[in-house]
Amino acid sequence: MVDVEDAGAGAGGSEPEASDSLKTFGAVHKALRETAGLTQEEYAEVVGYSVHAIAKLEQGRRFPQPRFIERAGEVLEAPRVLRAAARNLTRRQGLASWFQQWAGIEEEAISLYAYECRAIPGLLQPEPYIRAIFQRRLLPLTEEQIERQVEARLERQRLLVERPNTAFSFVIEQALIERRVGGTGVTRFLIDHLLKTAHLRNVEIQIMPLRQEDHVGVDGQMYLAETPDHQWIGYTEGQQSSVLITSPEDVSAMLQRYGKLRQQALGREASMSLLEQMRGAL
Repeated sequence: MVDVEDAGAGAGGSEPEASDSLKTFGAVHKALRETAGLTQEEYAEVVGYSVHAIAKLEQGRRFPQPRFIERAGEVLEAPRVLRAAARNLTRRQGLASWFQQWAGIEEEAISLYAYECRAIPGLLQPEPYIRAIFQRRLLPLTEEQIERQVEARLERQRLLVERPNTAFSFVIEQALIERRVGGTGVTRFLIDHLLKTAHLRNVEIQIMPLRQEDHVGVDGQMYLAETPDHQWIGYTEGQQSSVLITSPEDVSAMLQRYGKLRQQALGREASMSLLEQMRGAL
């Protein structure tokens, strides 16, 4: 089953306040489903999405991706109606405009790889760390904006448990933890969270040690996603911008680089051992 929520590598996703356009799409979708004589459970099974996702979409609280719109149009025998209803959808809050294309790719990925040398990946950030990051954001955010961002990232992290068949791999620089963003208490909470998350069967967390002479990550952070049809897409972020990488040659180079990073980083057990040592030293 596939969920239809937004997710993001750096910006994070959130469950939105339902916009008028999302409510309208949800209402149209519900009417078509009921006309077809299908319950949400029956429809979810046929269309290949979770019941939870269908319910949220019909409430106007999930942004439907193009893949879902096409599949739903086929099942409900109303492709033109759904395309028309989707034409003026308003993307929900919590996603930067330059991030939205990757969000749609990530939510359907069957494998997701991340190498980070700037900050802990959004999927792995506990609430105190999220707050520490946004409290230091420039230009400064209001308390209301901070709360929306915190909610967005916490909501996004449901992917790790709701997508048990998706393989998540993270390579994180040890320096990101040693930096102690937010102070010792936040770092202690962060390490505990990483240790807990690493016990999920579909999640692998590896730490890149401070000293690694043969390091191939000098080109910076990167994300890689494998689509349901087994195509790989790369993604990188910068200052208020992003690059989606689809060239087979470039993606191949990223995959090779990520594979090498996994070899250079500590293994799973050694990474957990290092985290426990760092936790004890705080």
